[in-house]
Amino acid sequence: MPAAAAGALKWVVYVLRCRDGTFYTGITTDIDRRLEVHNAGKGARYTRSRLPVRLAACSGLMIYGEALRVERAVKRLPRGEKVEAVNSYLGTGGRLV
Repeated sequence: MPAAAAGALKWVVYVLRCRDGTFYTGITTDIDRRLEVHNAGKGARYTRSRLPVRLAACSGLMIYGEALRVERAVKRLPRGEKVEAVNSYLGTGGRLV
């Protein structure tokens, strides 16, 4: 893998479980910082009224375009399939979706 491509592997897709049981999906390069921002009420509008949020799943490192595609795919999943994906991820320690 070329050095430039290896350096681009810095994005993760994450799924948060909100206080009301709903899920929020996003991408970031720093999951710890992003979780703090969400819980400080300065993250996405969706999560601001559903605090606190906690990390339900986080993918492995990927390039930006791949992270966007995975995020979009996760957001399109019906709730039941999203729950299965998160539970599967938590049970196996594997990659999200």
